[in-house]
Amino acid sequence: MNTATTMTEAGTDRTTDDQAAAAAGGLAPEPLPTVAELRIPSWFFAFEAVLAGAFDVLRVFPSAWPGLVVLGLANAALSFTVLRSRLRLAKLMWRGKGTRKVALALLGLRVGVHLLLSAVGLAASSPLVHLALALVMSGLTITLLVFAQRTSLRALVADGRIAA
Repeated sequence: MNTATTMTEAGTDRTTDDQAAAAAGGLAPEPLPTVAELRIPSWFFAFEAVLAGAFDVLRVFPSAWPGLVVLGLANAALSFTVLRSRLRLAKLMWRGKGTRKVALALLGLRVGVHLLLSAVGLAASSPLVHLALALVMSGLTITLLVFAQRTSLRALVADGRIAA
């Protein structure tokens, strides 16, 4: 079986010899993946949330870096094993402008909050402020990633690239 797959910015376009044969009355076309198959579980976004709050966590607990490294490695291990089939959605999400905007907005928010607090004279110097910022950044990260995933899945269903 010869399969040629091309990726576009919005998602994937499939062109296979099997689909051409199916159109000619031969084999059945390959079924489209479903939303349930591609959806990344929300609990997985907790890894990204911890990493989003890592800067402030390290400011409060400098000796926590080995734990953050272990969480980063666990994130990578889960990505390439348990969630391997869902990497396709992750790739599609990162190609979308919305997900990049979310990532840049989170980065801008982090820098902006620290600059604003410094300008007002309330620099994030206490452990409580750093922990609060870490929690806020973690919560925003989970919320925005779940929103970006939901939006991407809806767009892919509307485009006919995946089945509902």
